[in-house]
This record gives sequence, C-alpha cells and structure tokens, in this order.
Amino acid sequence: MGLNDTPSGERIHIGFFGRRNAGKSSVVNAVTGQSLAVVSDTKGTTTDPVSKAMELLPMGPVLITDTPGFDDVGELGALRVQKTRQVLGRTDVAILVVDATEGMTDVDRQLLELFRTQQLPYLIVWNKCDLLDTVPNGADQELYVSATEKTNITLLKERIAQLGKTDEEKFQLVGDLIHPEDLVVLVIPIDKAAPKGRLILPQQQVIRDVLESDAAAVCVKEYELRGLLERLGTDPALVITDSQVFAKVSADVPERIPLTSFSILMARYKGLLDEAVRGVAAVEKLEHGDRVLIAEGCTHHRQCDDIGSVKIPRWLKNYTGKHLEIETCSGRDFPEDLSRYALVIHCGGCMLNEREVRSRMKRARAQGIPITNYGITIAYMQGILRRCIGMFPHLLAELEEEP
Repeated sequence: MGLNDTPSGERIHIGFFGRRNAGKSSVVNAVTGQSLAVVSDTKGTTTDPVSKAMELLPMGPVLITDTPGFDDVGELGALRVQKTRQVLGRTDVAILVVDATEGMTDVDRQLLELFRTQQLPYLIVWNKCDLLDTVPNGADQELYVSATEKTNITLLKERIAQLGKTDEEKFQLVGDLIHPEDLVVLVIPIDKAAPKGRLILPQQQVIRDVLESDAAAVCVKEYELRGLLERLGTDPALVITDSQVFAKVSADVPERIPLTSFSILMARYKGLLDEAVRGVAAVEKLEHGDRVLIAEGCTHHRQCDDIGSVKIPRWLKNYTGKHLEIETCSGRDFPEDLSRYALVIHCGGCMLNEREVRSRMKRARAQGIPITNYGITIAYMQGILRRCIGMFPHLLAELEEEP
C-alpha cells in the first residue's frame, strides 16, 4: 500500500483553525504546496472543512484539514462553527492561525481552551509577519510565518511533524497476539454484501499485520472452514472471523482454538474495546420503546441484508423480545447529543482515526450513555463473548466481577 493509498483512519490528522480572514487557507496552501483552499480577502471564504491527504516528512502520511472561521456569524455561520468542532474531534495536531497584525482575540483564546480541554498538541502560527515592523521571537508553541512570502513555512512543517510524534504505546491489530511462524485462519464471507473484487479494509490490515509478524495467514469462507481445520493437521494459533458469521464459525472451531473477530480487534486498535465490553451489558436493560443508535464510520451503499441497518436490529429484537426504536448514522454525522439513546452500537471504526473513535466514546461516557461495538454485541447475543475476548484476561476478569 503506497502513501496515496493509506486509509484516512491511519493518517495523522492536522487541523488548521482560527478566525475568518486570519489567513488559514493561505497557510494551508503554503504548507501543502497547492491550492487546497480558496483564498480571498472576503471574510468567511472557507464555508466547509476541506481536507487533503498528503505526505509530510518526517511524519509520513497525513490528512490536512482547513476549517471555516470560528467567529462566523448568523445561522449558516453557526453550522460552520459546528463543523469546525466536529473536525476537532478527529484532530491529532491542531494549528491555530492568528493574524499577527491584529493579535490574539477572545475567539483565538476560546480555540486554545478547546485544544487544551481535548489535550491536543497544538501550535500557534502568527501569520502575516511580513507586515510587522519587527518580528518577535515566538515562544515554544509559537511560530511567526508569512504565507504570501513563504517565510518559515519549511520550519512550520518541521514543527508540525514534531508535534505529530507520540511515545504513547499503540496496539497492533493482531501482531502482539501471535508469534513468528504461527498459522492464523481468517474467515471471510464472500457474499452480495462483500465489495466486488476486493477485501474490506480490516481484512486487508489484519493480513498485512499477520505477515509483518512473520506468521502465515490462511483465508477461507465460512462454509469451507470446518474442512480446512480438518485438513491442516495442526491447530491454528488463532481464528479471526467476520462477526456476521460468528455463530457458525464458533460452532465449527473447537473450544481449544482461540477465536475472535475483525471488529473486536479493530475496537481494541482504535481504543474502544474496554468500553465496548462494559457497555454491551446495557442490552439486557433495553425496554420497549428505547432508542438504539447504530453508528457507522463510513458511508456506503446499504445492501438488502446490511449488518448495521438490518442484521443487528433483527438480532436485537430477537434477543431482547422488545420493540426498539433503531436509528442509524454514518460517516461524520455522529450526534453531539446522545441523551435520547439507551445504547450506542458502533462499527469497528476502520475509516476513522483513533482520536475520533475515542472522542465519540468519551462523548457517550460524559453523557452517561453506554457504547459498544458490532462484534462485541453480536458475540454477546450469541453467548460467545467470553470466548471471543479470551486473549484479553483483564476483560475476562471484568466480566467475572459483574453481578
């Protein structure tokens, strides 16, 4: 997979924020080396967040987003500000662009407070320094630039790259669960819901992670799984399945062989797994008329037996025996207010970066709304959750502590 093919969920997300006419778009264009955003002397030219995938050395693949002015006015302005807040939820590095000729304003300080509240690494970029009589020495988190004269733009890229570095331990998808020369069986249904001619992203990423761990990946459809296990002559180290066929795969895979799903691995990779295991118990408390939000991070054409809009609602109804109000959302349209829901069931989040998945999780937690994910929910309703998280002892211990 080349840099241009790196999924947006795997890129460092860099957001440019500020007031109208502070020169955000000019700075973004200078950093990217192309006209990503429209530039004008008219305030509020940027009406929607605009993103560009590129490589920013030494950081690597990034997604740069230019946002509308945070001081936008009127009803349309309020919508633009709301979109800017949504971008903050998925931003890894925040850049505050301030007009150096006008100085810091209350709007700029409000943005800085949002950065700090969300614990975002940030940099204050004083633009239009070419119009100053003297250029001050910026503090550690400040830099004076001129987008029009390209002053300090190379240095700005270097500073951004430094901010994007993290020493925080990041889970692998599966590499830390297996050993070199292990055999891993991947169960991949090929049906009308599968994308023609290709595998879905989590399947591709797991295969790559297995290979990078010097192990072997064997892919099989669910109806060929039992025969494959009989022919292997040795137990695989792990079986990973699409959650939609959990019931059949669990029946065909002996208990001695560890089993999990792509969705569960993706939940751990994105930082949602622990919360999802705790949240799934809310399924037992659902009552007639309760609203359940089923959230997908991507947008796609829904098939007639779509997992989010058809299968999970059907399994929920059969398991609970309750008449539930099911609502769905996709892409960036995750609600700010979750108070009307009794439960949120999220997809694996493969198209979202870790920051956005965690942001959604924290939003649900702050509002007291349980959140879980597709794979955990399906495994729970089919009575195999303990088996499917057996490789995570701390989660098993939590389940044992529940009444």
